[in-house]
Amino acid sequence: MQTVKILILSALSLCFFQVNASDRVNILLIIADDHGTDALGCYGNPVIATPALDQLAAEGIRFTNAFCTSASCSASRSVIMTGRFNHATAHYGHSHGYNHFSTYDNEKSLVHYLKEAGYRTGRVGKYHLAPESVYKFEHVFRANARNTVEMADNCAGFIEGSGDEPFFLYYCTVDPHRGGGRVDLPHKPNAFGNRPEGYPGVVKAEYSPDQAVVPDFLPGTPECRAELAQYYQSVNRVDQGVAKLVDILKETGKYDNTLIIYISDNGIAFPGAKTTLYDPGMQLPCIIKQPDNKQAGKVSDHLISWVDLTPTILDYVGEFPQENRFHGRSFTSTLNDPQGDGPEQIYASHTFHEITMYYPMRVVRTHKWKFIYNIAWPLEYPSASDLWESPTWQSAYKNGREGLYGQRSIEAYLKRPQFELYDIENDPGEINNLAYEQKYWEIVAALKETLKSFMDDTEDPWKLKWNYE
Repeated sequence: MQTVKILILSALSLCFFQVNASDRVNILLIIADDHGTDALGCYGNPVIATPALDQLAAEGIRFTNAFCTSASCSASRSVIMTGRFNHATAHYGHSHGYNHFSTYDNEKSLVHYLKEAGYRTGRVGKYHLAPESVYKFEHVFRANARNTVEMADNCAGFIEGSGDEPFFLYYCTVDPHRGGGRVDLPHKPNAFGNRPEGYPGVVKAEYSPDQAVVPDFLPGTPECRAELAQYYQSVNRVDQGVAKLVDILKETGKYDNTLIIYISDNGIAFPGAKTTLYDPGMQLPCIIKQPDNKQAGKVSDHLISWVDLTPTILDYVGEFPQENRFHGRSFTSTLNDPQGDGPEQIYASHTFHEITMYYPMRVVRTHKWKFIYNIAWPLEYPSASDLWESPTWQSAYKNGREGLYGQRSIEAYLKRPQFELYDIENDPGEINNLAYEQKYWEIVAALKETLKSFMDDTEDPWKLKWNYE
């Protein structure tokens, strides 16, 4: 199997896209908060209304095997913006409040590289990064991060610009994150930012619990359905913001020369997804619309990771730095040929969500195998406060630890073994752990060595656990 070092070096041999100095590519990076592939029309949900994102997929490339590296908002964003795993940059968990995790001062981020290359840089909405010296944007636009249309409107002048400099806009919604308390409806679902009066400029799209498409990893309880209905409404608000951004790009004549990337920081804010490194937590939507709609309507099953985004963007615009410190690799070759050969594996690394949620996990994922190393496996799996308090979790947990939560028992969810091996092709729900079955021991041994190499190559402090525990 390829090691991380080989993958990093291969980025140098990938083709570069040529652009004229007077017609440089603009970059629009859209990051939703806790949006899974479960709630997008173009990913197969027949209920949710996401016409703008569906159209973006029709004009771009839709990825079916795109993964975050850490299923927690702040840590994930640090990886997106540096191209380096957060265990190597010290951004182990949330940057805000009493958590106070922060990237090392000497790291460089995408905004730094693009500013050096002559890009105008601006951000709006959720930031959730630290320190500002590493992630410093020239322009910060204020708006309600739940009002996605207002967010777009307030960036219109920046998008249009007044000179020849290209722009980089970091547009980050708070939707569809949990928040806003409980809704006065049966089963008291979380509001997911929805409110009775709505938001100016946003058309309220409401859903009934009966319409909800319940993923296999969630319980099909009335409480869960009620929360999914609220989640859908919040997702639709994200879509309306994307529609407004597209309108502004077209009105300013920038649409045909803008690289648009739509992703989420981690999976849906339900137990079983967010904060876990099971696929619902880390396998996410990724839509990339290239200038002039190159490769429009293509679907790629290449394995890509959020650690690859910064090197890919820099490679795409011809600004890949001479000193390659990235852990990720550029996938511009995939943007050129979505159905060509792709990488063999991706990796994931999660350590904290909140400061009280220490549970380091390291993962190697191929098309067929998923191998998880639960470094603190004697501990019980911790839960974020909003997920634990959710009606979805509490309605299942009240039946005791032997009851089911989706396809998995609550006991199995809370008490995990040191190693987990899943045959993703035959067990996409990651239910049947094969790590301790003798006939799979050779596969386990090989994946352990692959994971050890990854941890060594990416300066992972937890690599010592292989020897001492």
